[in-house]
Amino acid sequence: MIRILFVADGRSPITQQWLQYFIEQGHQVHLASTFACQPQPGLASLHHTPVAFSGAASGGAKTTANRLLPTGLRTALRNLAGPLTLPGAAAGLQAVIRQVQPQLVHALRIPYEGMLAAAALAESQLPLLVSVWGNDFTLHARSTPLMAAATRSALRRASGLLADTQRDLLLAQRWALPASTPTLAVPGNGGVRRDLFHPSKQAVTAPRIVNPRGLRAYVRNDVFFHAMAQVVKQVPDLQVDCPAMQGEPQAEAWVRQHGLHAHVNLLPKLAPADLAESYRRAQLMVSPSTHDGTPNTLLEAMACGLLPVAGDLDSIREWITPGENGLLVNPNDAKALAAAILRGLNDEALRSKTASHNATLIAERADYHSGMRRAEAFYQAVLSR
Repeated sequence: MIRILFVADGRSPITQQWLQYFIEQGHQVHLASTFACQPQPGLASLHHTPVAFSGAASGGAKTTANRLLPTGLRTALRNLAGPLTLPGAAAGLQAVIRQVQPQLVHALRIPYEGMLAAAALAESQLPLLVSVWGNDFTLHARSTPLMAAATRSALRRASGLLADTQRDLLLAQRWALPASTPTLAVPGNGGVRRDLFHPSKQAVTAPRIVNPRGLRAYVRNDVFFHAMAQVVKQVPDLQVDCPAMQGEPQAEAWVRQHGLHAHVNLLPKLAPADLAESYRRAQLMVSPSTHDGTPNTLLEAMACGLLPVAGDLDSIREWITPGENGLLVNPNDAKALAAAILRGLNDEALRSKTASHNATLIAERADYHSGMRRAEAFYQAVLSR
């Protein structure tokens, strides 16, 4: 049994999946959540350790005003001032560490959980694992001088690094990770639960696509909705599901702008089982991102048999060979994105070939149970050092 303290956003399905696995394996699991959240069954303890204004996300007028700001502006403002909150937040996490007395701390991304944990453990020898998410280096680390400095500090303090792409393991060393630090490449949520995310038993005939990325600073949803306006002219019965966009003024404005009310379904954030059902009703998954590692939604859609249409990024090419098991496009080009979506909708042979190829790929490289066993072994290896 390992006594583990996770520093993470406790609201995140990724966090919850990591916690669940280690709880089920009999480890003593504690959570220091940067956002207020409900306790997960089996947790030994739950602590709220806000950082970078995450305490303001608990509701009320502040949250409403925040939602009205464009996503990119919210991210820019947080990255500008967020690092200044690290010293005060680190004192709070240090109190939690003294109470929990963990054998190992695992921060489930660099901004701001890894930065916070590194600051709190600056004078400690306690092992610290840090997970990297797809835009930690390509977007956040380079956004401001303070973010760059805090990223380097987190990497220098890390006793082990987990990333969901080989690209980020290479980038980590350019950002100050010592070459001797142990590393592991594993999907960000451990992998795909193939008992949940699997293809439909019935053929999908009605044209339907899913954009599961929500509103993120690095996802070109403005381009996506512009492309949809072009696609529906040729596919008038197309339906488009957009989880995690319901009630978002920005998404609603794009739907109005392009006259897409009859085609676009702005849905709430879906539980994993509901998201899997949404995938099984569709033919394509679209992810027009400009920064990414390996999106969990991409792997889950691939497991459900969907043809992925994604931004052409080095990290995505670790999973998709264009024309073989997906289509990659310039995420800033609405015309190119529309053309790729139309090709996917019209090419049944490509969709069939893709579904078979990706089922094998997910089973071999992204199975949840295999990935988490590798992560558990990595914990033990770091502790043994």
